[in-house]
Amino acid sequence: MNKKIGITEVVLRDGNQSLLSTRLKLEDIIPIASKLDDIGYSSIESWGGAIFDSCVRYLDEDPWERLREFKKAMPKTKQQMLLRGQNLVGYKHYSDEIVSKFIEKSVLNGIDIFRIFDALNDLRNIKHSVEIVKKNGKHAQGTIAYTISPVHTLQTWVDLAKEIEDLDCNSLCIKDMSGILSPEFAYNLISKLKKEISIPVHLHTHATTGMSNLTNMRAVEAGVDNIDTSISSMSMGYGHSATETMIYLLNEKNIDVDINLNDLLKISEYFKTIRDKYKEFEGSMKGVDLQMLINQVPGGMLSNLETQLKNLGKEELLDDVVSEIYEVRKDVGFVPLVTPASQIIGAQALSNILNERYETLSIEIIDLILGYYGKLPGEINTNLFKKALEQKNNITERPADLLKEKFEDFKENLKQYCNKLKIKDLSNIEENILTFILIPYGSEKIFKRMSS
Repeated sequence: MNKKIGITEVVLRDGNQSLLSTRLKLEDIIPIASKLDDIGYSSIESWGGAIFDSCVRYLDEDPWERLREFKKAMPKTKQQMLLRGQNLVGYKHYSDEIVSKFIEKSVLNGIDIFRIFDALNDLRNIKHSVEIVKKNGKHAQGTIAYTISPVHTLQTWVDLAKEIEDLDCNSLCIKDMSGILSPEFAYNLISKLKKEISIPVHLHTHATTGMSNLTNMRAVEAGVDNIDTSISSMSMGYGHSATETMIYLLNEKNIDVDINLNDLLKISEYFKTIRDKYKEFEGSMKGVDLQMLINQVPGGMLSNLETQLKNLGKEELLDDVVSEIYEVRKDVGFVPLVTPASQIIGAQALSNILNERYETLSIEIIDLILGYYGKLPGEINTNLFKKALEQKNNITERPADLLKEKFEDFKENLKQYCNKLKIKDLSNIEENILTFILIPYGSEKIFKRMSS
């Protein structure tokens, strides 16, 4: 085996998000950035996902400035982001015009590769994003949000991959956000994909269930083109396989990765030191978490539920809520538990345990049931569907076709917001308008700092 395998380093985005609740500050990344840039990664995932939200709400950082600093500090390495399709980096659908503007500005500020997914695997929700990324001359990576359920089979994923290739994506990613992709299923799936599609196949899997190293290696044996890893001192647990471990294993098989293992030692030592500063944000999981294999509940979702129940003084209900998550997920057609669907399902499961089952339906789950997030993978519980219909009509068209938001309208809204805060007008910078659109109720602090 002498095929070259690409390595995407995820420590700056998903490694940080999975292990440190996305609290890693720019000031603690810049000192090591040049060394990351020298390694020879195929790309560094540094933006998207929860980064944008965390910068604004918790870190008092301008997410756009963070991206610009990354690009300046790592000019040789492609910067990659995770984009939730029509949701961008938010939790609802935005109009095509706003999606276009966000992607254009992301390109301008430094993103080279866009990993684009939809929580429901409804490709109508990523088609426009793919088109705009390609229009801007950048790499559009179409993504499968992997899950396990009675309605998802090997052929389901192969068919979806073919449709992603038909969208003219540059590559395909299998996104296993819960670490539930088994080594043998990965081997079978990727072997079949390499016969059925012609674009490169990337694998993103988590270490949560203890399978990631073997899953990655079986994927390599099946012909995968790129794998995601995280530097060893920021790996495993709810995170990912260690970069050094995977490179060592690949070297043993004489597989070319163009990365010197020794060059990674200083980077690992740096993050080991830095990580200690953020220990208050680390989860309580020890070893591996088999809840993922049994109920497919992602680690971030589990830790969030733990916190909510602790605040309510109901910690003893955690196992009941986790079991209820599976039941709610089944009732809404076995959606993958990834943002924003995971938050919607989790909130409803919590409500079902604390109150009568489905006594109250959130606005979000009503919209999920009725098609406003896209087409659900399986059948919906009949009684639940009827109850949701009491609130509003269902739709079958592409959800974004109903949205008429204009970017310019938000410019005036931001101007008024700045006036209300008694700060200088920030609406002359389009990135600020996008921040206001995406985080309207959490941006006061960051805008006040920008205007000072």
